[in-house]
Amino acid sequence: MMPNDSDLMGASPVSNDVLPDAAILDRPDKPEEACGVFGVFAPGEDVAKLVYFGLYALQHRGQESAGIATFENEQVHLYKEMGLVSQVFNESILNSLPGQLGIGHTRYSTTGSSRVVNAQPAMVKTNLGALALAHNGNLVNTPILREELLRNNHNLVTTTDSELIAFAIAEEVNSGKPWLEGAISAFNRCQGAFSLVIGTPSGMMGTRDPNGIRPLVIGTLPKTTATEPTRYVLASETCGLDIIGADYLRDVEPGELVWITEEGMASFHWSTQPQPKLCIFEMIYFARPDSVMQNESLYSYRMRIGRILAEESPIEADLVIAVPDSGIPAAIGYSQASGIPYAEGLIKNRYVGRTFIQPTQSMRESGIRMKLNPLRDVLAGKRVVIVDDSIVRGTTSRKIVKALRDAGATEVHMRISSPPVTHPCFYGIDTDNQEQLIAATKSVEEIAAQIEVDSLSYLSWQGMLVATREDPNHFCSACFTGDYPVDVPELVKRSKLIFEKKPVILETVPTG
Repeated sequence: MMPNDSDLMGASPVSNDVLPDAAILDRPDKPEEACGVFGVFAPGEDVAKLVYFGLYALQHRGQESAGIATFENEQVHLYKEMGLVSQVFNESILNSLPGQLGIGHTRYSTTGSSRVVNAQPAMVKTNLGALALAHNGNLVNTPILREELLRNNHNLVTTTDSELIAFAIAEEVNSGKPWLEGAISAFNRCQGAFSLVIGTPSGMMGTRDPNGIRPLVIGTLPKTTATEPTRYVLASETCGLDIIGADYLRDVEPGELVWITEEGMASFHWSTQPQPKLCIFEMIYFARPDSVMQNESLYSYRMRIGRILAEESPIEADLVIAVPDSGIPAAIGYSQASGIPYAEGLIKNRYVGRTFIQPTQSMRESGIRMKLNPLRDVLAGKRVVIVDDSIVRGTTSRKIVKALRDAGATEVHMRISSPPVTHPCFYGIDTDNQEQLIAATKSVEEIAAQIEVDSLSYLSWQGMLVATREDPNHFCSACFTGDYPVDVPELVKRSKLIFEKKPVILETVPTG
């Protein structure tokens, strides 16, 4: 059966209402990814558990809601709720989702409020049967597309751009087009970033926008017999393949649609002028360090930018430490290049996720440390270099610096393994408005004074791109430069921008 939203209630710890103000206050001082998407086409096997484990591996990409849709012949089964993957699903729920095709989604909201009605997969009915859609990214022409669909009398029930894509496909299919033609027509109506996994009664689709801003990879499950058809997997990252024992095949290319059925996988290049612009923050921070991009693990890339950071911004110190976990590879690289010993100076409570319970004022004043705690015997009397991947608002950085000084560090030097974040993202990263980005309004020296470090240095924009060992023009770095690869409508721009810096010219960056 295909339930409506009122039927999708599970044992989630969060109600269907908008998240409370406390949750907003607890947001980390980091850019936050939008979503993780996952899909499996495996004839002869119930796929719900495979999708569950795939989402489990992609949990870092979104922690607000999770959902799975499975296709069993003409029947569609859907379950989605607020909460972490492990909170939303249990054995009983997964057993109620039979089928040989399944898609899943784990969400952090960037468009649409955080409510169960906005959880994905988004599902709509068409003349060819139901489709379920999981989306990672963000459209920039949402107001125009929404107006078109409302004018055509579509009953929109969410506030997400993902639902708009699903209804656009349905509209094209209901006009008489087959699945592929209808989907491609709908994709050409969408502007911005979208990596999609789409389930239909006929097969599974995977696609990326013409710039490939958000990632999507293809894998295959091992065959148990020589005559068994190939079973395909789609995932935001290769770590989603690894957890279920799938082998990485290749990336879905920018502007490509893959169509997976019992006959195999077919490829269609629906964009005539793809221009690769993978989000560079996927490399720096978002994707898991064990995921592979550009033919190497991101752990290797992050160590390399740490080494470049040490060459660009040396300092005399006794220890290099990281802000765990995301700063660890770059800190190790900094240590290797500088010769300064690496040590653990901060211990992370890995069982603390996003909390909706705020500490009392007296607890705040006593210095409650829920997520990070310094090691006094490591830090006391030491000059410390602390490496982190980014600074957005600066609030967390200041607290960490204070904790290190309270633990006895005599000097604290901060090194950031990315350039200053000066512009908001419109393509699926939840960054603040520009006026809330500390580097948009303050110099490096002013930031250093505000977070109370002895010195502060960022990785250069050139060093970040050269470290990819790929064509630097193949990455989106708009959050550092203001050079947006997909035109953003002025009305949308003005919702986040307070001013514009002159874009950096990508052609000046050498390859190597």
